[in-house]
Amino acid sequence: MRIFEDHLRAISDDLQRSRLNSIFTMIEETFPHLEGKIAWNQPMYTNHGTFIIAFSTSKNHISVGQEKAEIDEFSARIRHAGYSHGKMLWRIGNNQEVDYDLLKQIISYTIDQKRDCTTFWRH
Repeated sequence: MRIFEDHLRAISDDLQRSRLNSIFTMIEETFPHLEGKIAWNQPMYTNHGTFIIAFSTSKNHISVGQEKAEIDEFSARIRHAGYSHGKMLWRIGNNQEVDYDLLKQIISYTIDQKRDCTTFWRH
């Protein structure tokens, strides 16, 4: 997680910084083969050079960046967890708990779906 230390230090909101730190720790413990990197000024994880998941913060939430395929596949579960989503991201509100099981399911799904992908994005 050292790669994300500067990024985390730059987040002024203590709650968001702590939550992102916990999310990064979970990802790195559960999926140690994923590679962390900063791209487009946001922390993200890749697998063999292909995009898996990214994060950014705004005043009221943490955005979880995904490709459209993951949003389409998990839309009902994302909404059931109480989160809102767009076409390529979903939002964990500052007043909401982080659903780590949902994150793990989406990451596992993405890794499986992109196991033979040779590009950063699907298309």
